[in-house]
Amino acid sequence: MKTVLRTMLAMLFLAGCGTAPEKAEVSTEETPIVQKDPNYNPEAKLEELGIVLSEPSAPVANYVNAVRTGNLIFLAGKGPKQANGEYITGKIGQDLTIEDGYKAARLTGINQLAVLKAELGDLSKVKRIVKVLGMVNADPEFTDHPKVVNGFSDLMVEVFGEKGKHARAAVGMGSLPTNIAVEIEMIVEVE
Repeated sequence: MKTVLRTMLAMLFLAGCGTAPEKAEVSTEETPIVQKDPNYNPEAKLEELGIVLSEPSAPVANYVNAVRTGNLIFLAGKGPKQANGEYITGKIGQDLTIEDGYKAARLTGINQLAVLKAELGDLSKVKRIVKVLGMVNADPEFTDHPKVVNGFSDLMVEVFGEKGKHARAAVGMGSLPTNIAVEIEMIVEVE
């Protein structure tokens, strides 16, 4: 036991004989306090627009509605499911007009906001809508996919203001599950 104590004391002594470590520099700059915009209230904006979010629909296969990693939430693709449980279906440019597609994309946006609300509890935690992928069930000759997906994008800007502006792809598909008119997924940055 004495030998162990002597060895430990010797190690401590030798460790202390080296040159004294330099003092770490201490920053005197204050960390800026980020204040929330008191006018930023996406849920009040939804109310003002007359939009009521319903319970999000359950996934129809082996996946989840949303996955959070760090400060990003990846939302699975959703379609234009109406309050009666039926989807807006058909091909844009064949069965549906651009205006019909725009409405379907807007409805899909409302459905995605329901998923986001269920995930976050409070939509004011949204820092930015980062990326949107809009898939349009389109006739092969149809080329105005962006005009359809604008229904989704316009809603995000109405609800979140500048924080709703996002990068986006709007592409045509030969078909979509159960013949839905659009399917849209998005990535959201949150607090």
